[in-house]
Amino acid sequence: MPPKPPVKDTSRSPAPPPQPASSSSLPSLDFAPEVEEERERQERTGARSSKNSLSSIERRRRMLARAALGVFLVGVGVETWMMGREWDEEELKAKRMKPEEAPSTRWGRTKARFTSFFDFFTEPIWPELLPGPHPAIPQKPYTLLISIDDLLVTSTWDRQYGWRTAKRPGVDYFLGYLSQFFEVVIFTTQYNYTAQPILDKLDPYQFFISYRLYRDACRSINGQPVKDLTYLNRDLSKVILLDAHPEHVSPNPENAIILSKWTGDPKDRGLVAMIPFLESIGIFKPPDVRPILDAYHGKDIALEYAKKEAEMKSKHIEDWEKNKKGHLANSFTLSSLFGSSGQASTSPIPPTYLEQKRREAQLQYKEEQAYIAANKENFERLIKEDQEAMAREMAGSTFWGAIESMVLGTPPPKKDGTAAVPDSARASP
Repeated sequence: MPPKPPVKDTSRSPAPPPQPASSSSLPSLDFAPEVEEERERQERTGARSSKNSLSSIERRRRMLARAALGVFLVGVGVETWMMGREWDEEELKAKRMKPEEAPSTRWGRTKARFTSFFDFFTEPIWPELLPGPHPAIPQKPYTLLISIDDLLVTSTWDRQYGWRTAKRPGVDYFLGYLSQFFEVVIFTTQYNYTAQPILDKLDPYQFFISYRLYRDACRSINGQPVKDLTYLNRDLSKVILLDAHPEHVSPNPENAIILSKWTGDPKDRGLVAMIPFLESIGIFKPPDVRPILDAYHGKDIALEYAKKEAEMKSKHIEDWEKNKKGHLANSFTLSSLFGSSGQASTSPIPPTYLEQKRREAQLQYKEEQAYIAANKENFERLIKEDQEAMAREMAGSTFWGAIESMVLGTPPPKKDGTAAVPDSARASP
């Protein structure tokens, strides 16, 4: 039988053809201002704004904040006005300023007082760098400040040995001899951790150097360290500063002696040549060293003073010969009757006052050196004991040392009275 044709489903009606979009369903492109304002009024919900909906607590809080801000601004204004007040004597003394050097305008005074808030970063760490004289200890009348850099030592670097430091010829004699006349103070722009090992080599037993001042004792001007002697707590009329860098002594050039830099010449005698000049100040004790330093400013002090001392010696001999001739002319002895010149004519020329004091100082220096050499072992032992005591004190400063001290307690003392060192503090092999 032939296949039957498919039966059409008449229950479903065909889909209607798509209708064109009505013009009313499209967005209108007519924007009339009146219509837009009316639409905005219709869309408003009628809710109150946040400004008018603040609670009483919030309004009080804002009012107090405004009042606090007003009080703060008034305080800043009053403080700014007070910063421009006139200087008083105590304030100038604290700032180490003379009346003629202090700013005279209100703006200048305000600026000076405001910038003083940042002095912590530019001023020395202490207001007085040296302690005052002890009433029970005799104080040497003069203070000699000595730099390290390129003056007492010099440092070189090479690939084979790295950094090496050499002592200037005569530095040991220079420090030891002049310590009889001066309070010797090392004043360097180096930091403590680099300068202290050098000073421990120069004065291992701390016989000659009274104090040590490092970088934290310097002022900072335009980022450069300078040595301001007004912080020294000493009478500047009796202070001498030896340095090889003029920029480091800019606050007090009238107290400074600038020496040439030592570059490592083993035959150098520049340091020893300065001893007679400095020695004469300690012997003759002038009331103010600054006029003397000013008289030698720009000159070779060692050479010029050697000429002065030679002139003094010549005048001393001339005066002695005149006095001797006058004494012989007015004297009559039995030996002169028979033509003998007598003992007075052959007597040696007496030394000058300076030469007498120099011999005494040299003798005292030799005695000190002999005493140090005779007691060197005792000094070494005392230094070693101090180092061991410091090591014991620092043993508990480490983490494991602190834990061991808390758990085991303090180590028992030895028979000699010293405390035992914990195992954690001993150096590992």
